[in-house]
Amino acid sequence: MNNVGYYNGEYGPIEEMRIPMNDRAVYFGDGVYEAVLVKNRVIFSLEEHLDRFWRSFSALRIPFAMSREELRTELYKMVDLLDTDDPLVLYWQASRGTASRTHTFPKEGKANLMITVKPFVMKDMKTFRHRLLTVEDTRFFHCDVKTLNLIPNVMAAQQAEEAGCTEAVFHRGERVTEGAHSNVSILKDGVLKTAPLDHLILPGITRMHLLQLAGQCGIPVLEEPFTLEELKEADEVLVTSSTALCLKAETIDGAPVRMSAPELVEKLQEAYRQKFERETDPALRKS
Repeated sequence: MNNVGYYNGEYGPIEEMRIPMNDRAVYFGDGVYEAVLVKNRVIFSLEEHLDRFWRSFSALRIPFAMSREELRTELYKMVDLLDTDDPLVLYWQASRGTASRTHTFPKEGKANLMITVKPFVMKDMKTFRHRLLTVEDTRFFHCDVKTLNLIPNVMAAQQAEEAGCTEAVFHRGERVTEGAHSNVSILKDGVLKTAPLDHLILPGITRMHLLQLAGQCGIPVLEEPFTLEELKEADEVLVTSSTALCLKAETIDGAPVRMSAPELVEKLQEAYRQKFERETDPALRKS
């Protein structure tokens, strides 16, 4: 198989897998998810993603009963079913369960677990450049929970594609929040600035890594809100996500980004590349 799907203990090619119509993910998007990169059959930053997964389903009171070790074992079992050391993307989600459609929680809920794993082509951090489109952020006020409710993100991403862009950047009034499927940071006068962790942005794993790496590289970090004007006047704009790591932007709403601090971007990207290679070394694979 060149991809594998899993649903509550059943396995098969993704195209052949089926889920119940009464899965609450179908009716309500009532669930949470994670997506990670895999290389050399090692799941990158798995523990941080498990931490966020546990925070997300706990925040929504989803009755996920599998232990952390059981889930970790199942995820690695899925990775091994493809039998390749090439890059993969591993995705999993938990919904509140299967029950007749009613808005209130099922009386005896049992979470459903879905997992997919498939080949993935990573973007080259040194050569890929994002073209960004700013979009008013009309999402709800629980963006810190990695919920399945992604319709505003889908619509914004499509709007960006139709405008010839590669990512949408949300803003609430003048405040920049994050991308449709990324976090967004800026470099200005040698300082890395990123939105603070609150209910308006997802606590990105790659965002967290970027801040750690900036500290190791001697780059000051400022976690505070920044505006659309600051975004457009930045020396560099960085777009981070779990599947693309750290990419820079070249345009915003059709206007060029200054891209006047390439040495700082290269330093951060190289530090991230080394981290990724180091932490996906096959010698680190746990049996």
